[in-house]
Amino acid sequence: MKVLLAGESWSILSIHTKGFDHVNLGRYHEAGGPLIEALRSKGVEVDYLPNDQAQLSFPSEMKELKQYDAVIFSDVGSNSLLLHPKTQFECVRMPNRLELVKSYVEQGGGFLMCGGYMSYSGIEGRARYGMTPIADILPVKLLTYDDRVEKPQGIFPTITDEKHPVLAGLAGMEWPDFLGYNKLSLKAGAQLIGQFGEDVFMAAWDFGEGRAFAFASDCVPHWGTPEFTQWAGYPVLFSNIMKWLAKEI
Repeated sequence: MKVLLAGESWSILSIHTKGFDHVNLGRYHEAGGPLIEALRSKGVEVDYLPNDQAQLSFPSEMKELKQYDAVIFSDVGSNSLLLHPKTQFECVRMPNRLELVKSYVEQGGGFLMCGGYMSYSGIEGRARYGMTPIADILPVKLLTYDDRVEKPQGIFPTITDEKHPVLAGLAGMEWPDFLGYNKLSLKAGAQLIGQFGEDVFMAAWDFGEGRAFAFASDCVPHWGTPEFTQWAGYPVLFSNIMKWLAKEI
């Protein structure tokens, strides 16, 4: 099985002021490691496009997408995929890559969105997926404004469908807590697998010939706690999700 992960990276520019003097310091961070390592430990091949690379190199043709059994968006805003640099800076017409992903799923591909500040609607509504074709794919309804639910005290999910295939091998395991999530509601016809209170934690459905899965919290820190990424069920859960999306279970 082969999947494509887009997102989970950022750059930071900080100004350190020391009296009269100041200096600009920059650093770059990729956060996809825990998920990538977990999937690879279960035999899943992962191609990783951090946000800056996804903007330039995310597939623009169906034949490129179809080499993957599933595509994962995690903390990558819709603008990064809609605004190819050639379009933004050179006015060159390019394929709408979010329409392409929708067609890919309709034709049998798998799609997972994990939560975060640049997932679903996101912080200040800036991820803005509700205004894109990705909203059609997802088994959940999105808010049209900032959808973050911050839980600095921690929140534990409630599993509502223990028999769903993505939970195989997790029976009897205690779930770790999370520090927040994107507020989502279930679409008619979708399968609810877990909740945070009255909100969706995990949901799935068939879309066209393919499948889509919504995971409302982070798959890595910070909403996804270290206890979650180090949990024995972590690689089991995400490899199961990939297998389900690829119709292997």
